[in-house]
Amino acid sequence: MQWNKARLGGIALGVGLLLGGASSMSVAAGESAGHAYAPHLRPVSRIAETMIAIPSNGAAAEQDKPDGAAMLPVYLSRDWTKPQPDVVRAIIVIHGKLRNADRYFETAQTAEREAAKGGANVAGTILIAPQFLATIDFGMRALPDNVLRWDANGWMAGEAAVAPRPISSYSALDAIIARLADRTRFPALREVVIVGHSGGAQVVQRYAIAAHDLGVLATEHIDVRYVVSSPSSYAYFNKERPTANHGFGPFEASACPGYDDWKYGMSRRPAYLADRSVAQLEATYASRHVFYLVGGNDDDPTQAALDRSCSAEAQGSERVARATAYFAYMQARHPQGLTQSLHIVPGVGHNGARMLTSVCAIDAMYDTGECR
Repeated sequence: MQWNKARLGGIALGVGLLLGGASSMSVAAGESAGHAYAPHLRPVSRIAETMIAIPSNGAAAEQDKPDGAAMLPVYLSRDWTKPQPDVVRAIIVIHGKLRNADRYFETAQTAEREAAKGGANVAGTILIAPQFLATIDFGMRALPDNVLRWDANGWMAGEAAVAPRPISSYSALDAIIARLADRTRFPALREVVIVGHSGGAQVVQRYAIAAHDLGVLATEHIDVRYVVSSPSSYAYFNKERPTANHGFGPFEASACPGYDDWKYGMSRRPAYLADRSVAQLEATYASRHVFYLVGGNDDDPTQAALDRSCSAEAQGSERVARATAYFAYMQARHPQGLTQSLHIVPGVGHNGARMLTSVCAIDAMYDTGECR
């Protein structure tokens, strides 16, 4: 499979250069540093006071009756326990590996203000920022036993919570989607935008592949789109990876035995995805409306939060390389066309606040038409 230089987001990129000159065969076992996230894991400073009950099946039932249910913290710009007849747009913003949902909620509020300054109608918007906690967040504070928590960064890959029930982080998102699809609460809702940066973008990209319950939105004619901003990696649908000759080819598994395991590929997928084949998952993802964003300066192969595992490095040496390669991969596999686009934001490194308030991010969220 071959792919050429492309003008993406206004910047011409030679992909061989972006891949650092390495072929997909060149990552030796043990050569790359370990996953960069573990050393940065520390307790969050703030936890949302509002909670949503998450049934084991992700359904909407009993979400306002928390007794005995597993609970997920969430920041909200409106009281969604009451009908919101004027809401036409819901923006769900997913935090990064630091689980600082409060900061991402504030960034979403800033983006809303910037959109309004540009003339967008933001009056009918609800902002939602769920918070996926880790076990480390429970050590220094008293939290109810029914609050969901995951092992380290397991929530980023859709793994089951370790307590109080083995609920996937994707099932938690399903419950939020089910709430939004409830026409008794949101009778005028027309669109849902799921946004993430860095670790949150990993969740968004994989959820776009995996999501179970988006059919409830389609039934109600509610459009869904995804904003995937600067993740460390993407989920590939076959065992090919980028090569130095601007193409894709088989990866030498002996160099990195887990390179195709979920969340990097389709092997060893979690239970949430076990009911569908790889072909079904890919067909669903290819039909999604996805905005890929990456900062033009987010090209440092030693950036502190970059996943430098061999599974990630099989996709490229840094985030611009990985984003460019993955978009070209999707284009090559679906030449009939995609409702997906890649935009490189000039002059921005790995900065969530700047990326999610960029012209292209605001366009993706508020349909301003300003991203060129």
